[in-house]
Amino acid sequence: MGVRREPGRAVAVPLPDMKDAVLIFQKNTQLGKVKTRLAAAIGDQAALHAYELLVKYTHRVASRLKAQKILWFSDYMEEDLSSYPKNYRFELQSGSGLGEKMSNAFQKLFTENFDRLLIIGTDCAELTPELLDTAFKELEENDVVIGPALDGGYYLLGMRKFIPGIFQGIPWSTDQVAALTKDYLSRNGYSYSQLKPLSDVDVIEDWNQVKGKLKS
Repeated sequence: MGVRREPGRAVAVPLPDMKDAVLIFQKNTQLGKVKTRLAAAIGDQAALHAYELLVKYTHRVASRLKAQKILWFSDYMEEDLSSYPKNYRFELQSGSGLGEKMSNAFQKLFTENFDRLLIIGTDCAELTPELLDTAFKELEENDVVIGPALDGGYYLLGMRKFIPGIFQGIPWSTDQVAALTKDYLSRNGYSYSQLKPLSDVDVIEDWNQVKGKLKS
């Protein structure tokens, strides 16, 4: 509750609800075009199945949040959306690279007056609803929240205002992504917090650690 002060008394009034969203960046499920590093070890068909399991897991986690869920497809809008939760919103990524695509998505939603936004991919089998809730809470006090991946990237990025520079000059798909992002924020006076590091599923060793959980 907030407090509205009037002459001689204080009146408790409800604070407005935050307008939050989880952006899920998802590659269209195409044989030979997803989990290519994993496919080098287990083949394209098995890698496609692994990716499908990761996608389903991600949506099970996201669907438990009260925040709006917005699924951003990589290449085309899928015709059959019946397998997704009914309260999802669907968008198509736009831009020439990952950084530009994420930047465009954040910018679009902040112009729609969202207060807090989180972006995740579909590669992390250690993600939980509780961790996403924690990320939103961190944005009450910080401009940015980062969920660093063990490979040097990040599995989650959250902002409470649009910061375009965070997506510029970053060598995507390298082990420098999270470190350079934090360096940019520090140099430019933005506050940020960091969640616990988690593993993305990219290679066979990652997959062997989580496949039993996803298939159960």
